Amino acid sequence: MTSTLVIGGGISGLAAAQALLTEAGHVRDGDEVVVLEASDRVGGKLRGEEVAGQLVDTGAEAMLARRPEGTDLVARAGLGDDVVHPTGARAQVWSRGVVHLLPRRTLMGVPADPTMLDGPLTGPEVGRALAEVVEPLEEQDVSVGELVSSRMGPAVTERLVEPLLGGVYAGHARLLSARAALPALLRAAQDGQRLQDAASRLLPAATDGTQSSAAAPVFAGVRGGLHRWPRALAELLSDAGVRVETGVVARELRRLPDGGFEVVTGPRPSPTAYRADRVVLALPPAPAARLLADAAPEASRALAGVETASTAVLTLALDAAALGRLDGSGILVPPVDGRTIKAATFSATKWAWVGDLGRGAGDGGGDVVYLRASIGRHREEATLQRPDAELVQVALADLGEALGRPLPRPSDAHVQRWGGALPQYAVGHIDLVDRVRADVARVPGLAVCGATYDGVGIPACIASARRAVADLGQGQ
Repeated sequence: MTSTLVIGGGISGLAAAQALLTEAGHVRDGDEVVVLEASDRVGGKLRGEEVAGQLVDTGAEAMLARRPEGTDLVARAGLGDDVVHPTGARAQVWSRGVVHLLPRRTLMGVPADPTMLDGPLTGPEVGRALAEVVEPLEEQDVSVGELVSSRMGPAVTERLVEPLLGGVYAGHARLLSARAALPALLRAAQDGQRLQDAASRLLPAATDGTQSSAAAPVFAGVRGGLHRWPRALAELLSDAGVRVETGVVARELRRLPDGGFEVVTGPRPSPTAYRADRVVLALPPAPAARLLADAAPEASRALAGVETASTAVLTLALDAAALGRLDGSGILVPPVDGRTIKAATFSATKWAWVGDLGRGAGDGGGDVVYLRASIGRHREEATLQRPDAELVQVALADLGEALGRPLPRPSDAHVQRWGGALPQYAVGHIDLVDRVRADVARVPGLAVCGATYDGVGIPACIASARRAVADLGQGQ
Protein backbone atom coordinates (compact mmCIF):
# COMPACT_ATOMS: atom_id res chain seq x y z
CA MET A 1 0.00 0.00 0.00
CA THR A 2 1.25 3.48 -0.93
CA SER A 3 -0.27 6.67 0.41
CA THR A 4 0.16 9.98 -1.42
CA LEU A 5 -0.72 13.46 -0.21
CA VAL A 6 -1.27 16.20 -2.76
CA ILE A 7 -1.11 19.56 -1.00
CA GLY A 8 -2.98 22.18 -2.98
CA GLY A 9 -6.29 21.76 -4.77
CA GLY A 10 -5.82 24.15 -7.66
CA ILE A 11 -5.67 22.83 -11.20
CA SER A 12 -2.08 21.64 -10.63
CA GLY A 13 -3.00 19.62 -7.56
CA LEU A 14 -6.10 18.15 -9.18
CA ALA A 15 -4.07 17.26 -12.27
CA ALA A 16 -1.47 15.56 -10.07
CA ALA A 17 -4.19 13.52 -8.35
CA GLN A 18 -5.63 12.54 -11.72
CA ALA A 19 -2.18 11.46 -12.91
CA LEU A 20 -1.96 9.14 -9.90
CA LEU A 21 -4.95 7.12 -11.10
CA THR A 22 -4.48 3.87 -12.96
CA GLU A 23 -5.23 3.58 -16.67
CA ALA A 24 -8.61 2.21 -15.63
CA GLY A 25 -9.32 5.53 -13.93
CA HIS A 26 -9.24 4.66 -10.26
CA VAL A 27 -6.84 4.58 -7.32
CA ARG A 28 -4.76 1.41 -7.33
CA ASP A 29 -6.18 -1.22 -4.97
CA GLY A 30 -4.80 -0.73 -1.48
CA ASP A 31 -3.35 2.71 -2.24
CA GLU A 32 -4.57 6.01 -0.84
CA VAL A 33 -4.55 9.44 -2.49
CA VAL A 34 -5.62 12.53 -0.53
CA VAL A 35 -5.84 16.11 -1.80
CA LEU A 36 -5.68 18.87 0.83
CA GLU A 37 -6.92 22.33 -0.15
CA ALA A 38 -6.69 25.28 2.23
CA SER A 39 -9.64 27.28 0.89
CA ASP A 40 -13.32 26.43 0.90
CA ARG A 41 -13.30 24.98 -2.61
CA VAL A 42 -11.01 23.39 -5.15
CA GLY A 43 -9.92 25.16 -8.30
CA GLY A 44 -7.51 27.84 -7.14
CA LYS A 45 -7.55 30.62 -9.75
CA LEU A 46 -10.37 28.86 -11.62
CA ARG A 47 -13.26 30.32 -9.70
CA GLY A 48 -16.81 31.44 -10.39
CA GLU A 49 -19.18 33.75 -8.56
CA GLU A 50 -22.72 34.96 -9.12
CA VAL A 51 -22.96 38.35 -10.81
CA ALA A 52 -26.36 39.75 -11.81
CA GLY A 53 -27.90 36.38 -11.06
CA GLN A 54 -25.53 34.36 -13.27
CA LEU A 55 -22.43 32.32 -12.51
CA VAL A 56 -19.42 33.72 -14.34
CA ASP A 57 -15.66 33.27 -14.14
CA THR A 58 -13.93 35.58 -11.69
CA GLY A 59 -10.50 34.06 -12.24
CA ALA A 60 -9.00 32.49 -15.34
CA GLU A 61 -11.45 32.39 -18.24
CA ALA A 62 -9.34 30.81 -20.99
CA MET A 63 -6.35 28.57 -21.66
CA LEU A 64 -4.09 27.87 -24.58
CA ALA A 65 -5.76 25.42 -26.92
CA ARG A 66 -2.66 24.66 -28.97
CA ARG A 67 -1.22 22.69 -26.09
CA PRO A 68 -3.20 19.50 -25.47
CA GLU A 69 -2.91 19.18 -21.69
CA GLY A 70 -5.80 21.48 -20.82
CA THR A 71 -8.42 20.29 -23.28
CA ASP A 72 -7.40 16.70 -22.57
CA LEU A 73 -8.06 17.12 -18.85
CA VAL A 74 -11.34 18.92 -19.54
CA ALA A 75 -12.43 15.90 -21.56
CA ARG A 76 -11.35 13.51 -18.80
CA ALA A 77 -13.53 15.51 -16.41
CA GLY A 78 -16.53 14.86 -18.67
CA LEU A 79 -16.78 18.38 -20.14
CA GLY A 80 -15.24 17.73 -23.54
CA ASP A 81 -18.47 18.59 -25.34
CA ASP A 82 -18.50 21.97 -23.59
CA VAL A 83 -15.10 23.14 -24.85
CA VAL A 84 -15.61 26.44 -26.69
CA HIS A 85 -13.40 28.97 -28.42
CA PRO A 86 -13.58 32.77 -28.55
CA THR A 87 -15.51 34.54 -31.26
CA GLY A 88 -13.69 36.27 -34.07
CA ALA A 89 -13.65 39.58 -32.17
CA ARG A 90 -10.12 40.96 -32.11
CA ALA A 91 -8.10 42.25 -29.20
CA GLN A 92 -7.21 45.94 -29.06
CA VAL A 93 -4.59 48.10 -27.41
CA TRP A 94 -5.39 51.46 -25.81
CA SER A 95 -2.27 53.49 -26.46
CA ARG A 96 -1.76 57.25 -26.18
CA GLY A 97 -5.49 57.71 -25.65
CA VAL A 98 -6.55 55.88 -28.81
CA VAL A 99 -7.88 52.33 -29.12
CA HIS A 100 -6.18 50.41 -31.94
CA LEU A 101 -6.59 46.85 -33.14
CA LEU A 102 -3.74 44.74 -31.82
CA PRO A 103 -1.42 44.27 -34.80
CA ARG A 104 -1.63 40.87 -36.43
CA ARG A 105 1.22 38.37 -36.32
CA THR A 106 2.97 39.45 -33.19
CA LEU A 107 4.60 37.01 -30.77
CA MET A 108 3.97 38.40 -27.29
CA GLY A 109 4.06 41.82 -28.95
CA VAL A 110 7.18 41.19 -31.07
CA PRO A 111 6.14 41.76 -34.70
CA ALA A 112 6.82 39.51 -37.64
CA ASP A 113 6.30 42.57 -39.85
CA PRO A 114 6.96 45.92 -38.17
CA THR A 115 5.11 47.77 -40.96
CA MET A 116 1.90 46.46 -39.34
CA LEU A 117 2.61 48.46 -36.16
CA ASP A 118 1.43 51.79 -37.56
CA GLY A 119 -1.14 53.19 -35.15
CA PRO A 120 0.02 51.90 -31.79
CA LEU A 121 3.49 53.11 -32.81
CA THR A 122 4.43 56.37 -34.50
CA GLY A 123 6.17 56.50 -37.87
CA PRO A 124 9.65 56.96 -36.39
CA GLU A 125 9.00 54.15 -33.89
CA VAL A 126 7.95 51.82 -36.73
CA GLY A 127 11.09 52.82 -38.61
CA ARG A 128 13.23 51.99 -35.58
CA ALA A 129 11.63 48.54 -35.36
CA LEU A 130 12.18 47.93 -39.07
CA ALA A 131 15.84 48.82 -38.72
CA GLU A 132 16.33 46.13 -36.11
CA VAL A 133 19.79 46.21 -34.61
CA VAL A 134 21.35 42.76 -34.45
CA GLU A 135 23.86 42.81 -31.64
CA PRO A 136 25.87 39.86 -30.32
CA LEU A 137 24.11 38.21 -27.39
CA GLU A 138 26.21 35.83 -25.36
CA GLU A 139 24.28 35.90 -22.08
CA GLN A 140 22.32 32.78 -21.18
CA ASP A 141 19.40 34.94 -20.07
CA VAL A 142 18.38 38.59 -20.21
CA SER A 143 15.15 40.41 -19.47
CA VAL A 144 12.47 40.60 -22.13
CA GLY A 145 12.76 44.38 -22.06
CA GLU A 146 16.49 44.32 -22.68
CA LEU A 147 16.16 41.81 -25.51
CA VAL A 148 13.40 43.62 -27.39
CA SER A 149 14.29 47.25 -26.70
CA SER A 150 17.93 46.91 -27.63
CA ARG A 151 16.99 45.45 -31.00
CA MET A 152 13.67 46.99 -32.03
CA GLY A 153 13.47 50.09 -29.87
CA PRO A 154 11.75 50.87 -26.56
CA ALA A 155 8.37 51.63 -28.16
CA VAL A 156 7.82 48.00 -29.19
CA THR A 157 8.44 46.99 -25.60
CA GLU A 158 6.39 49.76 -23.99
CA ARG A 159 3.39 49.78 -26.37
CA LEU A 160 3.03 46.10 -27.28
CA VAL A 161 5.17 43.72 -25.27
CA GLU A 162 4.40 45.27 -21.86
CA PRO A 163 0.59 45.07 -22.10
CA LEU A 164 0.73 41.47 -23.30
CA LEU A 165 3.16 40.45 -20.57
CA GLY A 166 0.90 42.24 -18.10
CA GLY A 167 -1.98 40.04 -19.19
CA VAL A 168 -0.03 36.80 -18.82
CA TYR A 169 2.31 37.43 -15.88
CA ALA A 170 1.09 40.74 -14.40
CA GLY A 171 4.76 41.56 -14.67
CA HIS A 172 7.18 44.01 -16.27
CA ALA A 173 9.34 43.46 -19.34
CA ARG A 174 12.44 44.87 -17.67
CA LEU A 175 12.23 42.22 -14.93
CA LEU A 176 10.88 39.09 -16.67
CA SER A 177 13.19 36.45 -18.06
CA ALA A 178 13.39 36.18 -21.84
CA ARG A 179 14.56 32.58 -21.48
CA ALA A 180 11.36 31.75 -19.60
CA ALA A 181 8.85 34.01 -21.37
CA LEU A 182 10.22 34.16 -24.93
CA PRO A 183 12.67 31.24 -25.24
CA ALA A 184 12.44 30.84 -29.02
CA LEU A 185 13.17 34.51 -29.60
CA LEU A 186 16.06 34.48 -27.16
CA ARG A 187 17.60 31.48 -28.94
CA ALA A 188 17.19 33.24 -32.27
CA ALA A 189 18.94 36.32 -30.90
CA GLN A 190 21.76 34.19 -29.52
CA ASP A 191 22.12 32.68 -33.02
CA GLY A 192 22.47 36.15 -34.52
CA GLN A 193 19.01 36.31 -36.10
CA ARG A 194 16.61 39.24 -36.20
CA LEU A 195 13.67 38.97 -33.81
CA GLN A 196 11.22 39.87 -36.56
CA ASP A 197 12.51 37.03 -38.72
CA ALA A 198 12.19 34.57 -35.86
CA ALA A 199 8.65 35.79 -35.09
CA SER A 200 7.71 35.42 -38.77
CA ARG A 201 8.96 31.84 -38.77
CA LEU A 202 7.20 30.92 -35.52
CA LEU A 203 3.82 32.52 -36.28
CA PRO A 204 1.14 31.27 -38.70
CA ALA A 205 1.52 32.52 -42.27
CA ALA A 206 -0.07 35.83 -43.17
CA THR A 207 -3.57 35.68 -44.68
CA ASP A 208 -5.95 38.11 -46.31
CA GLY A 209 -7.06 39.16 -42.83
CA THR A 210 -9.52 36.33 -42.30
CA GLN A 211 -8.82 33.23 -40.25
CA SER A 212 -8.96 29.98 -42.15
CA SER A 213 -11.65 27.64 -40.89
CA ALA A 214 -8.93 25.00 -40.67
CA ALA A 215 -6.72 27.12 -38.44
CA ALA A 216 -6.38 25.78 -34.93
CA PRO A 217 -7.90 28.13 -32.33
CA VAL A 218 -5.36 29.69 -30.02
CA PHE A 219 -7.53 29.74 -26.88
CA ALA A 220 -10.26 27.60 -25.38
CA GLY A 221 -12.73 27.85 -22.54
CA VAL A 222 -15.65 25.90 -21.14
CA ARG A 223 -19.25 26.80 -21.87
CA GLY A 224 -20.65 28.08 -18.59
CA GLY A 225 -17.18 29.05 -17.33
CA LEU A 226 -13.84 27.42 -16.56
CA HIS A 227 -14.91 27.31 -12.91
CA ARG A 228 -17.08 24.29 -13.77
CA TRP A 229 -14.00 22.25 -14.61
CA PRO A 230 -12.27 21.82 -11.19
CA ARG A 231 -15.58 20.95 -9.57
CA ALA A 232 -16.22 18.26 -12.20
CA LEU A 233 -12.65 17.03 -11.87
CA ALA A 234 -12.94 16.80 -8.09
CA GLU A 235 -16.12 14.76 -8.48
CA LEU A 236 -14.34 12.45 -10.91
CA LEU A 237 -11.47 12.02 -8.46
CA SER A 238 -13.81 11.29 -5.58
CA ASP A 239 -15.60 8.66 -7.63
CA ALA A 240 -12.19 7.15 -8.45
CA GLY A 241 -11.30 6.78 -4.77
CA VAL A 242 -9.38 10.00 -4.15
CA ARG A 243 -10.23 11.83 -0.94
CA VAL A 244 -10.55 15.58 -1.54
CA GLU A 245 -10.60 17.72 1.60
CA THR A 246 -11.12 21.49 1.65
CA GLY A 247 -10.51 23.98 4.44
CA VAL A 248 -7.29 22.19 5.45
CA VAL A 249 -4.18 24.36 5.83
CA ALA A 250 -0.85 22.53 5.80
CA ARG A 251 1.51 24.16 8.28
CA GLU A 252 4.47 21.80 8.52
CA LEU A 253 6.07 19.03 6.49
CA ARG A 254 8.29 16.60 8.33
CA ARG A 255 10.30 13.71 7.04
CA LEU A 256 9.89 10.60 9.17
CA PRO A 257 12.66 8.14 10.10
CA ASP A 258 10.98 5.41 8.03
CA GLY A 259 11.25 7.58 4.92
CA GLY A 260 7.66 8.75 4.86
CA PHE A 261 6.24 12.15 5.66
CA GLU A 262 4.04 13.81 8.24
CA VAL A 263 2.04 16.89 7.32
CA VAL A 264 0.72 18.94 10.21
CA THR A 265 -2.50 20.86 9.59
CA GLY A 266 -5.06 22.83 11.53
CA PRO A 267 -4.74 25.33 14.38
CA ARG A 268 -1.70 25.03 16.62
CA PRO A 269 -3.71 24.32 19.80
CA SER A 270 -5.31 21.25 18.16
CA PRO A 271 -3.29 20.16 15.13
CA THR A 272 -4.08 17.24 12.87
CA ALA A 273 -1.33 15.09 11.37
CA TYR A 274 -1.51 13.29 8.03
CA ARG A 275 1.05 10.60 7.29
CA ALA A 276 1.98 9.56 3.78
CA ASP A 277 4.65 7.74 1.85
CA ARG A 278 4.77 10.44 -0.84
CA VAL A 279 3.93 14.14 -1.03
CA VAL A 280 3.29 16.42 -3.99
CA LEU A 281 3.41 20.14 -3.22
CA ALA A 282 1.12 21.96 -5.68
CA LEU A 283 1.46 25.35 -4.02
CA PRO A 284 2.60 28.91 -4.76
CA PRO A 285 6.25 29.67 -3.99
CA ALA A 286 5.86 31.14 -0.50
CA PRO A 287 3.85 28.31 1.13
CA ALA A 288 5.92 25.73 -0.74
CA ALA A 289 9.09 27.35 0.64
CA ARG A 290 7.73 27.20 4.19
CA LEU A 291 6.85 23.52 3.95
CA LEU A 292 10.20 22.58 2.37
CA ALA A 293 12.32 24.33 5.00
CA ASP A 294 13.37 21.10 6.73
CA ALA A 295 13.09 18.48 4.00
CA ALA A 296 14.71 20.45 1.16
CA PRO A 297 16.32 23.61 2.56
CA GLU A 298 18.06 24.69 -0.65
CA ALA A 299 14.80 24.45 -2.59
CA SER A 300 13.08 26.33 0.21
CA ARG A 301 15.55 29.20 0.05
CA ALA A 302 15.26 29.43 -3.73
CA LEU A 303 11.46 29.45 -3.70
CA ALA A 304 11.41 32.06 -0.94
CA GLY A 305 13.12 34.41 -3.38
CA VAL A 306 10.46 34.09 -6.08
CA GLU A 307 8.36 37.24 -6.08
CA THR A 308 4.67 37.24 -6.97
CA ALA A 309 2.17 39.72 -8.36
CA SER A 310 -1.18 40.46 -6.76
CA THR A 311 -4.12 41.31 -8.97
CA ALA A 312 -7.84 41.98 -8.89
CA VAL A 313 -10.45 40.90 -11.45
CA LEU A 314 -13.51 43.13 -11.58
CA THR A 315 -16.65 41.71 -13.19
CA LEU A 316 -19.23 44.32 -14.17
CA ALA A 317 -22.82 43.72 -15.29
CA LEU A 318 -24.07 46.66 -17.37
CA ASP A 319 -27.38 47.36 -19.05
CA ALA A 320 -26.86 46.58 -22.73
CA ALA A 321 -29.03 49.39 -24.07
CA ALA A 322 -27.38 52.02 -21.87
CA LEU A 323 -23.87 50.74 -22.62
CA GLY A 324 -24.18 50.76 -26.39
CA ARG A 325 -22.06 48.91 -28.91
CA LEU A 326 -18.76 47.27 -28.04
CA ASP A 327 -16.11 46.53 -30.65
CA GLY A 328 -13.48 43.86 -30.28
CA SER A 329 -12.85 41.32 -27.54
CA GLY A 330 -11.33 43.80 -25.13
CA ILE A 331 -8.39 46.14 -24.64
CA LEU A 332 -4.83 45.87 -23.40
CA VAL A 333 -3.31 48.87 -21.66
CA PRO A 334 0.41 49.80 -21.77
CA PRO A 335 1.60 50.70 -18.27
CA VAL A 336 3.60 53.60 -19.69
CA ASP A 337 0.32 55.52 -20.11
CA GLY A 338 -0.33 55.47 -16.36
CA ARG A 339 -3.85 54.00 -16.38
CA THR A 340 -5.09 51.98 -13.44
CA ILE A 341 -6.55 49.07 -15.38
CA LYS A 342 -4.07 46.85 -17.19
CA ALA A 343 -6.67 45.16 -19.40
CA ALA A 344 -10.37 44.75 -19.98
CA THR A 345 -12.26 41.85 -21.51
CA PHE A 346 -15.55 42.41 -23.28
CA SER A 347 -16.81 39.01 -22.21
CA ALA A 348 -20.10 39.27 -24.07
CA THR A 349 -18.34 39.80 -27.40
CA LYS A 350 -15.39 37.48 -26.74
CA TRP A 351 -17.47 34.46 -25.73
CA ALA A 352 -20.78 33.63 -27.41
CA TRP A 353 -22.02 31.79 -24.32
CA VAL A 354 -21.50 34.87 -22.13
CA GLY A 355 -23.46 36.98 -24.61
CA ASP A 356 -26.29 34.44 -24.45
CA LEU A 357 -26.08 34.40 -20.65
CA GLY A 358 -26.79 38.12 -20.44
CA ARG A 359 -29.92 38.08 -22.57
CA GLY A 360 -32.91 38.84 -20.38
CA ALA A 361 -30.76 38.83 -17.23
CA GLY A 362 -31.29 42.49 -16.39
CA ASP A 363 -33.97 44.14 -14.30
CA GLY A 364 -37.24 44.02 -16.14
CA GLY A 365 -35.95 41.42 -18.58
CA GLY A 366 -33.46 43.65 -20.37
CA ASP A 367 -30.12 42.39 -21.60
CA VAL A 368 -26.96 42.53 -19.49
CA VAL A 369 -23.45 42.86 -20.88
CA TYR A 370 -20.60 41.43 -18.82
CA LEU A 371 -17.22 43.17 -18.80
CA ARG A 372 -14.06 42.26 -16.90
CA ALA A 373 -11.31 44.63 -15.86
CA SER A 374 -7.93 43.61 -14.47
CA ILE A 375 -5.96 45.73 -12.03
CA GLY A 376 -2.56 45.15 -10.46
CA ARG A 377 0.96 44.39 -11.61
CA HIS A 378 4.10 43.14 -9.93
CA ARG A 379 5.33 45.51 -7.19
CA GLU A 380 2.23 47.69 -7.57
CA GLU A 381 0.28 46.31 -4.60
CA ALA A 382 -0.54 49.84 -3.43
CA THR A 383 -2.93 50.08 -6.38
CA LEU A 384 -5.04 47.35 -4.80
CA GLN A 385 -5.14 48.86 -1.32
CA ARG A 386 -8.46 50.52 -1.98
CA PRO A 387 -12.01 49.42 -1.18
CA ASP A 388 -13.89 47.36 -3.74
CA ALA A 389 -16.27 50.19 -4.57
CA GLU A 390 -13.39 52.54 -5.32
CA LEU A 391 -11.73 49.99 -7.61
CA VAL A 392 -15.00 49.63 -9.50
CA GLN A 393 -15.31 53.39 -9.95
CA VAL A 394 -11.71 53.70 -11.18
CA ALA A 395 -12.24 50.88 -13.65
CA LEU A 396 -15.45 52.45 -14.94
CA ALA A 397 -13.68 55.77 -15.40
CA ASP A 398 -10.81 54.20 -17.34
CA LEU A 399 -13.15 52.14 -19.49
CA GLY A 400 -15.35 55.13 -20.17
CA GLU A 401 -12.35 57.11 -21.33
CA ALA A 402 -11.21 54.25 -23.57
CA LEU A 403 -14.65 53.88 -25.13
CA GLY A 404 -15.17 57.60 -25.47
CA ARG A 405 -18.35 57.75 -23.41
CA PRO A 406 -19.38 57.44 -19.78
CA LEU A 407 -20.44 53.95 -18.75
CA PRO A 408 -23.78 53.32 -17.03
CA ARG A 409 -23.84 52.36 -13.40
CA PRO A 410 -23.46 48.57 -13.11
CA SER A 411 -26.50 46.61 -12.04
CA ASP A 412 -24.06 44.37 -10.21
CA ALA A 413 -20.29 44.16 -9.73
CA HIS A 414 -17.88 41.70 -8.17
CA VAL A 415 -14.26 42.24 -7.15
CA GLN A 416 -12.08 39.13 -6.90
CA ARG A 417 -8.74 39.81 -5.28
CA TRP A 418 -5.90 37.42 -6.03
CA GLY A 419 -3.12 38.01 -3.52
CA GLY A 420 0.26 36.70 -4.67
CA ALA A 421 -1.47 35.19 -7.67
CA LEU A 422 1.27 35.04 -10.27
CA PRO A 423 4.89 34.00 -9.72
CA GLN A 424 7.36 36.27 -11.45
CA TYR A 425 9.91 34.64 -13.72
CA ALA A 426 12.91 36.86 -13.07
CA VAL A 427 16.09 36.63 -15.11
CA GLY A 428 17.68 33.31 -14.18
CA HIS A 429 14.35 31.71 -13.26
CA ILE A 430 14.93 28.51 -15.22
CA ASP A 431 18.21 27.92 -13.38
CA LEU A 432 16.38 28.54 -10.10
CA VAL A 433 13.76 25.92 -11.02
CA ASP A 434 16.53 23.45 -11.86
CA ARG A 435 18.05 24.01 -8.42
CA VAL A 436 14.69 23.53 -6.72
CA ARG A 437 13.96 20.29 -8.54
CA ALA A 438 17.46 18.96 -7.95
CA ASP A 439 17.20 19.55 -4.21
CA VAL A 440 13.69 18.10 -4.00
CA ALA A 441 14.83 15.06 -6.01
CA ARG A 442 17.27 14.22 -3.21
CA VAL A 443 14.24 13.46 -1.02
CA PRO A 444 12.59 10.23 -2.21
CA GLY A 445 8.82 10.50 -2.42
CA LEU A 446 8.72 14.31 -2.67
CA ALA A 447 7.84 16.38 -5.75
CA VAL A 448 6.68 19.91 -6.61
CA CYS A 449 4.48 21.38 -9.32
CA GLY A 450 2.45 24.45 -10.22
CA ALA A 451 2.71 27.81 -11.90
CA THR A 452 6.14 28.50 -10.41
CA TYR A 453 8.00 26.00 -12.55
CA ASP A 454 7.27 25.57 -16.26
CA GLY A 455 4.83 28.36 -17.10
CA VAL A 456 1.90 30.19 -15.53
CA GLY A 457 -0.69 29.00 -18.08
CA ILE A 458 -3.12 26.18 -17.35
CA PRO A 459 -1.60 23.62 -19.76
CA ALA A 460 1.87 24.31 -18.37
CA CYS A 461 0.59 23.77 -14.82
CA ILE A 462 -0.95 20.45 -15.82
CA ALA A 463 2.28 19.40 -17.51
CA SER A 464 4.24 20.24 -14.36
CA ALA A 465 1.81 18.14 -12.30
CA ARG A 466 2.27 15.15 -14.57
CA ARG A 467 6.03 15.59 -14.41
CA ALA A 468 5.87 15.67 -10.61
CA VAL A 469 3.98 12.38 -10.51
CA ALA A 470 6.48 10.87 -12.94
CA ASP A 471 9.28 12.08 -10.65
CA LEU A 472 7.61 10.29 -7.73
CA GLY A 473 7.62 7.07 -9.72
CA GLN A 474 11.32 7.41 -10.50
CA GLY A 475 12.04 7.93 -6.80
CA GLN A 476 10.36 4.72 -5.71
